[in-house]
Amino acid sequence: QVQLVESGGGLVQAGGSLRLSCAASGRSFTMFAMGWFRQAPGKEREFVATIRRSDSNTYYADSVKDRFTISRDSGKNTVYLQMNSLKPEDTAVYYCAAKYDSISRYYYTRPSAYDYWGQGTQVTVSS
Repeated sequence: QVQLVESGGGLVQAGGSLRLSCAASGRSFTMFAMGWFRQAPGKEREFVATIRRSDSNTYYADSVKDRFTISRDSGKNTVYLQMNSLKPEDTAVYYCAAKYDSISRYYYTRPSAYDYWGQGTQVTVSS
């Protein structure tokens, strides 16, 4: 089992920045690919970013590329999402997710690929 706890959400004006954190506990953090997803009211959960466990290579949704940065600190068992130049359309509940990944060759962008989820943290961007 892996427990994931997100933090860092809040209210920010358009153009501002936030950094989300996701603290993991339980099984070895280094064996998991990590991802961030978001879900706005009335919409499906959508992929935001993912980071591989072996080389920390990253992959982003087009809508956040060049604005968001995902990173991981294995010493702290934590994954981060730095969000810059925020837009009102970034408003959503943001979820951290973990996928056990023995191969570490692919980027996982579908919610169904992940094994564990956090409870979510609200991000609201005002115009």
